[in-house]
Amino acid sequence: MLYQFSQYVTIVDMNEEILSEVVFEHGEYDVNAVAIGSSVFTHQLGLRQFEVVFDKREGKTTRYKVVDIEINLIEQPTVTRVYLEPVQLIVGQHDIGAV
Repeated sequence: MLYQFSQYVTIVDMNEEILSEVVFEHGEYDVNAVAIGSSVFTHQLGLRQFEVVFDKREGKTTRYKVVDIEINLIEQPTVTRVYLEPVQLIVGQHDIGAV
């Protein structure tokens, strides 16, 4: 079954003041089964300027928990979206620069 994986990301400054909140789209994956509480192993997230991106540098992987599964019965074909636990990225600490 195809699942769209998404994650809420809050971008803050060094004083933890919120600069923006975005929904990061990890992509669409064909997996057997997903349940709330399951873990997903993927690349860490980082910032390139103020854009959320995968940090694909060596050793920058992490595990996120599935916190919600949303099935949209209005769209055809039916869309199943999986939400991973929210993360907070700090400008200056989670910058990965240009690759």
